[in-house]
Amino acid sequence: MDTSSLEYDLPPELVAQVPVEPRDASRLLVYRRVDGRIEHRAFRELPDVLHGELVVVNDTRVVPARLRLRRESGGAAEVLLLEPVDGNGTWEALVRPSRRLRVGEELGPVRLQRSLGEGRWEVALRGTPDGDMPLPPYIHEPLADPARYQTVYGDVEGSAAAPTAGLHFTPELLGALDPARVTLHVGLDTFRPVAADTLDDHELHGERYSVARESWERIAGAERVLAVGTTTVRTLETVARSGELSGRTTLFITPGFEFRRVDALLTNFHLPRSTLLALVMAFAGVEVVRELYREAIAQRYRFYSFGDAMLVL
Repeated sequence: MDTSSLEYDLPPELVAQVPVEPRDASRLLVYRRVDGRIEHRAFRELPDVLHGELVVVNDTRVVPARLRLRRESGGAAEVLLLEPVDGNGTWEALVRPSRRLRVGEELGPVRLQRSLGEGRWEVALRGTPDGDMPLPPYIHEPLADPARYQTVYGDVEGSAAAPTAGLHFTPELLGALDPARVTLHVGLDTFRPVAADTLDDHELHGERYSVARESWERIAGAERVLAVGTTTVRTLETVARSGELSGRTTLFITPGFEFRRVDALLTNFHLPRSTLLALVMAFAGVEVVRELYREAIAQRYRFYSFGDAMLVL
């Protein structure tokens, strides 16, 4: 698939800069595949829209992983911790400005150990991560409450970005749905844009996942499964294929993919040229998603991490 198929024009004012309050006051575009019907709802109406689907969420929690540091020369540097390499303070990280840095350099509590290419480094961190929430670069407004970049159910720390489809849930809404849980720690594969001309040339590095056996038994036995977010989709489809309840997944879901365990998808509106948009197109159809995005723009939905949501049934 040509990467240009993942392009679309978005008015910049539709990029959500702050989350809505309360969480479930966001909007929900509902698309029913059986008849092509589109509905415009409030997210709090989600239980009324579903028809017995088992809801599955990703319970990862975001690490305060963006460290704003100073080089020994006094210049600014930024380290985004992606994932721990071991239990002894070694991390994989994105470091800027990568080309000016050298092995062995100290950036406050961080020591650069090995360049991994493409701005990635293996680093040694003294202590535990104690930085800022790693908000995406398209969000320019300061976040008043760091908890708003966490889901209310996230309790397994390890992500470098939030599984944003879950940000709309309140404890009350969650209680009404009784979801199953999986864990995928969001890393570089989820938020790195596609730079290659074709999706076949885009490489995934892998992200860590785990599913409790009891949770998988519930998921496997469900008549229909609703995945909350693209990271949940990748976890479910990985386990459905491999039978492995934990490990690393490099599963790249693109148009033509055969879904084995996901029957419905709840997701936010994604950036152009992203693997996330490719996954949504694989699930709903390329031209269908194009039309749904045109409708969302015409109806002034809010896009990206703090934006509104879309439900494909």
